[in-house]
Amino acid sequence: MSTPTGIDLALLRSLALPSLAGDSDKDARGRMLVVAGGAEVPGAAVLTGVASLRVGAGKLQMAATAAYASPLAFAVPESRVITVAGLPNGDMAASAADELAPVLRRTDAVVVGPGMMDELCAGELASRLMAAASGCGFVLDAAAMTGVGSVSAAARSLGGRLILTPHAGEMAALTGKSKDQVQADPLGVARDLAASLRAVVVMKGADSFVISPDGRAWIHRDGVVGLGTSGSGDVLAGVIAGLLARGAAPTTAAIWGVFLHGRAGARLSERVGRLGFLARELPGEIPRALAEVEG
Repeated sequence: MSTPTGIDLALLRSLALPSLAGDSDKDARGRMLVVAGGAEVPGAAVLTGVASLRVGAGKLQMAATAAYASPLAFAVPESRVITVAGLPNGDMAASAADELAPVLRRTDAVVVGPGMMDELCAGELASRLMAAASGCGFVLDAAAMTGVGSVSAAARSLGGRLILTPHAGEMAALTGKSKDQVQADPLGVARDLAASLRAVVVMKGADSFVISPDGRAWIHRDGVVGLGTSGSGDVLAGVIAGLLARGAAPTTAAIWGVFLHGRAGARLSERVGRLGFLARELPGEIPRALAEVEG
């Protein structure tokens, strides 16, 4: 198997994002659906949704239970908020997939999982959404990803339109390996998972890998220690999904997403400090990072 290709400016400029005419409107940049957050981490939906807009997605839709719909609508006034079925603790119920199925027909990219804690419920919700999908791309993160597991028929049925974003602990849960085994060979483990699910895998770490279903791999070595903070992964999931909504192929969206997320962290490291910047500050750096690449 070939060695990973480095993710840098030259690579990104050879993998251009879909072009936009000067008079294009929000409809030309795609429609996003964020299914994220819950009783313990409701703000994850905000981080994910705002990140998708900052990378240029045209329209944002966010699902929320009745307990959080109004606060979410005020926190992200740019978004349409869709109230869905919830559990007694305020988390989304798996049956929310039935309410969101009609929305999927008018959606280009879906991100499921940031901030969700219940693997069983989040995995069932993600599986039902994927089964109801009609051409949109998916990003699975956190409990939605580990809850779906590595043998999901719904995931394989997407035919390469799925992106997973595990860190070492989540990869261990997905594959049944120990965290130490994953850290000893992150690329090999990620290649096996990508082939099994016919998905793009973003293996997060100090060095992050992007692996396509056919085993091709790319590596981002410019990790920023400050990115190891609560909510950072939610932002990355939103960035990747926003690029999917804009029409980027899954592998391209993942490569650009990893680079832009890292560049946003680097910019904050220079301006704020090596440690201590917040995940909520990352989306504000994305437009400038995007302009630097495209420029």
